[in-house]
Amino acid sequence: MKTFLVLQDGEIFEGQGLVAQNPFPEKAGEVVFNTAHSGYEEIASDPSYFSQIVVMTAPMMGNYAVNKKSWESKQIWIQGFVCVQMQSSERESSWSKCLIENQVPVMTEVDTRRLVLKLRNQGTPWGAIVQAPTSELAKTKAFALIEKQKNIESDWVHLCSRQKIEDHSGQNPKGPRIAVLDFGAKENILRELRYRSSAIRIFPSRTEASVIQDWKPDSLMLTNGPGDPAAVQKAPETIRYFIGKIPIFGICMGHQVLALALGAKTYKLKFGHRGANHPIRDEILNKIYISSQNHGYAVVAESLPKDIQVTHHNLNDGTVAGFYSKRLNLLGIQYHPESHPGPHEASQLFDFFIQNMHQNQVSTDQPKTAGTLC
Repeated sequence: MKTFLVLQDGEIFEGQGLVAQNPFPEKAGEVVFNTAHSGYEEIASDPSYFSQIVVMTAPMMGNYAVNKKSWESKQIWIQGFVCVQMQSSERESSWSKCLIENQVPVMTEVDTRRLVLKLRNQGTPWGAIVQAPTSELAKTKAFALIEKQKNIESDWVHLCSRQKIEDHSGQNPKGPRIAVLDFGAKENILRELRYRSSAIRIFPSRTEASVIQDWKPDSLMLTNGPGDPAAVQKAPETIRYFIGKIPIFGICMGHQVLALALGAKTYKLKFGHRGANHPIRDEILNKIYISSQNHGYAVVAESLPKDIQVTHHNLNDGTVAGFYSKRLNLLGIQYHPESHPGPHEASQLFDFFIQNMHQNQVSTDQPKTAGTLC
């Protein structure tokens, strides 16, 4: 049996499956590429990769083994893992074994350069990893898997969000109480919040605003998550209730849904931004740095309200990488300031959220003197 990656337009890439994957788990998903040189564990356990087959551009995977402390959730979310070579030797095979245990199809010895050029030129297609004796049989199996996967629930955020409320103690007794609207949160967002807060409460993505308000939070965090922001149900309405009332910080999907709540629009990028090497111009921190990114959609700059300032720019393609309003006390960041994998330079935005935005809330909550304009 041969191993194939079949794209929805019928183009086929042949490679090798792991011998130990028997029976071979055949799966379909959106085919995306990631340019990070490391971080395969964080990538595979990031809920934002739900329903996606990940193609790694770095050639050698699995070479530094596995450490579950690096995981960004409690499970593996990807639908497939494609690379040039996978470390699977007598000395070290923990990453390949992890993917096998989690029923993730692994495909190696692939011409990833040709594949990534295809994805860059064509855009993000659906595809499937299958095994078959011939390419024609592979197509038949793959197209059936693709159609099935495309028909799952369109609100991928709901499929990845916690379904019950969770409480976590913070490490700063003087810090704020932060409500987290979970769109498929990475663990490092929660780690960054716990370090700076007195308490956090995590709410499912479709939670009513009144349920969050009953907890009396000092601020609201909107997390990362997978899929099309326009398909996310309930959350824009919930967010609108809190706009202008408490500080709001949105990351990645949270940034996009916050934009929708403000009346802006989003669109699908041709092939998305996925990697740990994307340059950003940050007008809040007043510097340029490299960021970790993983998203397939972006905010239409012209659709944002006039009093919302675009403060962060992706220097590769000029797309909106963040926006801010001091008056409404909200911040949206398209990339991942919590990193993992990737550089940590943008983590100061969490300090800006805690120190500047919460202080701004305190100052605006002070009683107005006679004659003071709102």
